[in-house]
Amino acid sequence: MRIPESELIINGDGSVFHLHIKPEQLADKVILVGDPGRVELFRPRFSSIESETASREFVSMTGFAHGERFTVLSTGIGTDNIDIVMTELDALANVDFKTREVRDRHRRLTVLRIGTCGAVQPDIPVGSYIFSHISIGCDGLLNWYADRDKIALLDFEEAFKAHVHWNKHLPDPYFVRASDKLIHRFEDCTVRGMTISASGFYGPQGRVVRQPLAMPDMIADFESFRFGDWRITNFEMEGSALAGLAAHLGHDAGTVCCAIANRHIKEANTNYRGSVEGLLDLSLEQLAK
Repeated sequence: MRIPESELIINGDGSVFHLHIKPEQLADKVILVGDPGRVELFRPRFSSIESETASREFVSMTGFAHGERFTVLSTGIGTDNIDIVMTELDALANVDFKTREVRDRHRRLTVLRIGTCGAVQPDIPVGSYIFSHISIGCDGLLNWYADRDKIALLDFEEAFKAHVHWNKHLPDPYFVRASDKLIHRFEDCTVRGMTISASGFYGPQGRVVRQPLAMPDMIADFESFRFGDWRITNFEMEGSALAGLAAHLGHDAGTVCCAIANRHIKEANTNYRGSVEGLLDLSLEQLAK
């Protein structure tokens, strides 16, 4: 089936609409970062660089590190941007841009998001590296796609909504597991995470500046939620959409974050560049194995 021009926009130079990446510029191993400036941190870590692009918040660099080919791409903030990023990455991998038809042979990408987060448990110190084995989407993005229940952990969802007295005006939350392949790569060097992907930085993460919250006890309720031996470990803003869309599209994906704040003990570290750079090195090493 030919994909119409209106559904998948291809630029005049043969690159995909938002990312401005061409199919031949995409590596099988992709690292996502939120901040466009963070892409530059990979330059001294690459032995060679093939291509670079920039369009709005989407900055990319493809090159080699540890003998492996990587694409590093910034996404900006939020699951709405991940919807753009994962859809266009998959199109670059699995759609013939000349015929606009899906290729017969599926190309499976490995996509790792490296970010920052806020821990919610008192025993997770600032500076910890947390890999999101399970991501909890509070944004509603995955609910726009068919068959979301096939990849969601429905028993977790029901228990969570009951425990936190989920507000009826909010989108239904969804729980999605990261790729087993990436879980195995990071399970011995990171904290096991069950991570809230919030749809905002302030109210959706329980912060009060001038407006009261619809769920005033949410931080305490999130902290106290248990399902078997699982507990909520941290907040971030993109991982659930990444895990969900990748599972739908047949890619391996996961999120690893450096905790730069602890919401329970109300501590934060704004001088976290060194910790993030350590996570970049760890991630490149684990992905190159």
